[in-house]
Amino acid sequence: MWAHTPQMNLRTGIVTLLALGLLAWFLRGTNFTDVWLQVRQVRAELLLASLAAVILVFFVRTIRWRYLLSPLGETRFRTVFRSTVIGFGALALLPIRVGDVIRPYLLARQERMPVTSVFATVVMERVLDLVAVLALLAIYVWGFAGEASFPARLLNPIKVSATIAAGVAGTLLVIMWILATHPERIGGLAAALARVLPGKLSSRVGNLASTFSSGFAAARNARQLFLAVIWSFALWILIATQAWTVTIAFGIPMPYPGSFLLQAMLVIGVAVPTPGGVGSFHEAYRLGVTTFFGASGDQAVAAALVTHLISFIPPVLGGIVFMAQDGLSFGRLGDLASSARDKEGPAANEVPILRSSRR
Repeated sequence: MWAHTPQMNLRTGIVTLLALGLLAWFLRGTNFTDVWLQVRQVRAELLLASLAAVILVFFVRTIRWRYLLSPLGETRFRTVFRSTVIGFGALALLPIRVGDVIRPYLLARQERMPVTSVFATVVMERVLDLVAVLALLAIYVWGFAGEASFPARLLNPIKVSATIAAGVAGTLLVIMWILATHPERIGGLAAALARVLPGKLSSRVGNLASTFSSGFAAARNARQLFLAVIWSFALWILIATQAWTVTIAFGIPMPYPGSFLLQAMLVIGVAVPTPGGVGSFHEAYRLGVTTFFGASGDQAVAAALVTHLISFIPPVLGGIVFMAQDGLSFGRLGDLASSARDKEGPAANEVPILRSSRR
């Protein structure tokens, strides 16, 4: 079972209290009878469309990740897809974002790749995600939103924030490119900075940094990077579509481009390290649709609960099925995550292979 250290127990306790506190704040003043009435009147066909979008999201994630992994070696679609679903299932159910660690670790074990380099591709995914979300937000703010939609007191700060965020995204892309094109220099710099440490540890830090930066190798190839960016936009348009279909299913008058603004708020919400974004996701959604799109409080609560449920049912159920096939449990995932954190980028031949890779 997952080894529970005092530090881990403290973290789990903190995020659990945070999730409960945010959920209580989200539900304050809610008329649950009205919420249930809203759910009963929802347009079921739009919920099915939203569910289909969620499922399609995982296929798009798999395609994009394979592009980022391609410089490290050949990968199988089935293995990447299963690792992705298990990882996001763990994100939905386990605290302290275990899924972000377990997803690259599972893939590295099965495809015999360096764990640290695979983990770096997940970091690269996050950079591309941020770029796509901020670009879509800018498209909405500068192309579709206006004082007819929002009062100036809301629109102007949003435009300023979107502009600053775009600068941050550009800076992250530059950093990513530097890491991709100069892995040896990054390793040397890390080793120089680690000279205050014992000699062997300093060398290992340098090797770790070099291996990590090699995971950004897709950024060196213009075609691979371009395709990864295109798939990132496709991914986040699908995610926005999923939220939009649920929102209009509850009768909230949000135009489709408005989902790009709501999506940016939800990204901030799920950044809070509660399991599955519980509480923070819901409050971000409620705040978005009530502030910008005229939803009532109970209407927003009902839509937020259903949006969250549809978002997390596929990865949770799929993750449970795939884990059962591989002989894994959530406790075992915790052990693997702890092992992944402790290891310093082991070569793939230093770790065992899961049963599914032998099928």
